[in-house]
Amino acid sequence: MDPFIIPVVAILAILSVLGIIRTNLKICQPNEVLIFSGRQRQLADGGKVGYRVIRGGRGFRVPIIEKVDRLMLNTIPIDLTVSNSYSKGGIPLKVQAIANIKISSREPELGNAVERLLGKPLDEIQLIAKETLEGNLRGVLASLTPEEVNEDRLKFAKVLLEEADIDLGALGLQLDTLKIQNVDDDRGYLDAIGRQSTAQIIAAAEVVEADQREQAKLAEAKADEAIVQAQNRVRIIRAQLGAEAEAEEAKVAVAADVARARAEQELAEQEILLAQKRQKAEIVVKAEAERQAKEEIAKGNAARIFEDGQAEVRILQEKLELWKNAGDDAERLFLIQMLPVILKEVFKTVDNLKIDKITVVDSGGGSGQGVPAVFSQIAGSTPALLESLKASTGIDIAGMLSNAAANPQKEIEVTAGGDSAG
Repeated sequence: MDPFIIPVVAILAILSVLGIIRTNLKICQPNEVLIFSGRQRQLADGGKVGYRVIRGGRGFRVPIIEKVDRLMLNTIPIDLTVSNSYSKGGIPLKVQAIANIKISSREPELGNAVERLLGKPLDEIQLIAKETLEGNLRGVLASLTPEEVNEDRLKFAKVLLEEADIDLGALGLQLDTLKIQNVDDDRGYLDAIGRQSTAQIIAAAEVVEADQREQAKLAEAKADEAIVQAQNRVRIIRAQLGAEAEAEEAKVAVAADVARARAEQELAEQEILLAQKRQKAEIVVKAEAERQAKEEIAKGNAARIFEDGQAEVRILQEKLELWKNAGDDAERLFLIQMLPVILKEVFKTVDNLKIDKITVVDSGGGSGQGVPAVFSQIAGSTPALLESLKASTGIDIAGMLSNAAANPQKEIEVTAGGDSAG
């Protein structure tokens, strides 16, 4: 066997399979439905039909067994014209309308379309729908008066849609829109109604105009009255404003006088305060100066006292140094130094005794011994005074003088209260 035959056969087989798939694979456009007929299928309600429907997408036709047909879902426009259609009341009318229909894609209307319209051309479908709508239109006109048809066309179209939807659904069609374009009659009934309505409208308009004119006159009169009243109110307001302005001016003048008096009073009070502050300042300054002077004097006294104290301290230090140098004679030196003080205390006993003069009377013997005797008595009384001083103070002045006389080589100098003794 030729080795090239097998690949060729395989390629031909593949091409054949692809050709079969391409021929039997059907694509459904969005504006159509595909009807695959030739095999039975069971519906949801248990019934059986010899076709299946695909809306959008794709489907595979079983070769030889199934056949594929298309139903277009495009809109079909229909012009409707109905003449000599009697309305309610026996008035023949002529109605012109336009409708848009299509094959329904909903169940069960789609099943009705498959059974009734499959294979029919578009013109025939359009004719069927037109005749159906004209029959519905005549039926709706018979239930409405000419006034209702002419004046309320929305209601007319709504009733017609409700009537036509049932009949078109039975055919598998769907009514999208219906518009009434014109309603007329050959007898001039609608024109008469129009003229009557126009006359009524004109009459009503004239009545309204007359009423408006009357209302305008009343409004004008009321406006004039309102103007007069407003002018009177303006006069009254002006008078009130004038009176109020005069009152305000008087108030302002009084307020100015009061403010001036208050300002003068405040000025006087400020002057008094200023004088008080000035006087107080003078007193305070004078007192401060005196205080500072007294303070300086006190400082000077303190300095003098401090210096005196320092001098006394130095004297005491000198005395201490003297006592240290005196050795065993320190006690005698201290007693001799204190002698003026002691004598002063002794003489205080005769401090109040004042001797103006001494008169010495001789005893008469003529011996001339009176004055010497007195001095002899005074000299004789000196040892007694020294003994008394020794007894009262413990200081033996006579003994100390005797020791000094016995030791003339020693010289003792005592300073007390600024005086010197040797």
